[in-house]
Amino acid sequence: MAPEPFEIHIPERDLSDLRARLDRVRLPEPETVPDATQGLELRRLTALIDEWRRHDWRATEARMNALPHYRAELDGLGIAFWHVRSPEPSALPLLLTHGWPGSVLEFEQLLGPLTDPVAHGGSAEDAFHVVVPALPGFGFSDRPHEPGWHPGRTARAWADLMTSLGYPRFAAHGGDWGAHVSTELARFVPERVVGLHLTMPVASPLPEDRTAPTPDEQRMLDRRDRHLADGYGFGMQMGTRPQTIGYALLDSPAGLAAWLGEKFAAYADSDGVSLAQQLDTIALYWLTGTGASSSRWYWEALRWVPRSAEEENALPVSVPTFCSSFPAEPWPTARRWAERRYRDLRSWHVLDRGGHFPGLEQPAVLVSEIRDAFREIRTTG
Repeated sequence: MAPEPFEIHIPERDLSDLRARLDRVRLPEPETVPDATQGLELRRLTALIDEWRRHDWRATEARMNALPHYRAELDGLGIAFWHVRSPEPSALPLLLTHGWPGSVLEFEQLLGPLTDPVAHGGSAEDAFHVVVPALPGFGFSDRPHEPGWHPGRTARAWADLMTSLGYPRFAAHGGDWGAHVSTELARFVPERVVGLHLTMPVASPLPEDRTAPTPDEQRMLDRRDRHLADGYGFGMQMGTRPQTIGYALLDSPAGLAAWLGEKFAAYADSDGVSLAQQLDTIALYWLTGTGASSSRWYWEALRWVPRSAEEENALPVSVPTFCSSFPAEPWPTARRWAERRYRDLRSWHVLDRGGHFPGLEQPAVLVSEIRDAFREIRTTG
């Protein structure tokens, strides 16, 4: 199916139902510890719920509808996406892919500066035509009714999407699961991906990297180990029993807010993701009914991803790759780990602020990183 314009309009009855549910939210007593070691603190969830009662979904909907929004059928599944063309005729096509608990809204603040840099104090030579699809089972994309929609299959669908839009060659960016999809896309059609920009490269330490790490690498190893042991329970739940947690995420706005809000709190830098930004995303998950389908993404992906650093490195990436490392990233990666998989790693930029959601936390910094990365591609190929 050729892409067709798609306007968002959530029925008023759904908003009324949400307001009624928020009015009768039932919360537990406070945690028995003075920190987040038992999960999202009651005070944080209470602030989220209070903000949600004041949240204006119609304003969010209007912002989303102000952007060129489409749907297309790809491999039998309807995929929703933004397609914002630049006024600059020489603009480079750029595909941006989000992850969980994110959405296309991660990139909303990037669209103007990337597509029309002149209007935002930049140079016409840095312009992009930008495509931002919602992952299968997320946002206004369809929810898969069969197994098999993992990052690899999604990458192939993204290649078809760019073909349908008339882009034989393009650049790609991603973080979180978007990094997995973008990496697979670069492997699947390397002749079409002119360059890859990642904020969470998919590369892991080998066993021998633990024997004599540098001090920075040891800090990364400690953070990864700590996160896997004490911060990744949500991933194991969604990776093994997504349907079970899905019932709560579809039926309780407080449950959904806590499930997503914990990660917004844990994965962001000290500046954080604002309550308004969190609620835009949480409301999008609620009103599209994608709490369960987005959870099933983990079930699919964790059965598909390589199981070790050795398996990752056996699936190398040959296209030019550029990485931006934000300090609060829960899965930090050392450059030498990444170089074993990304065989043409051209830059490795360590930032001094920002976390797992740079498009929400530090949009100007991420715009600059993307521009800098692909400026080299435009110049040298």
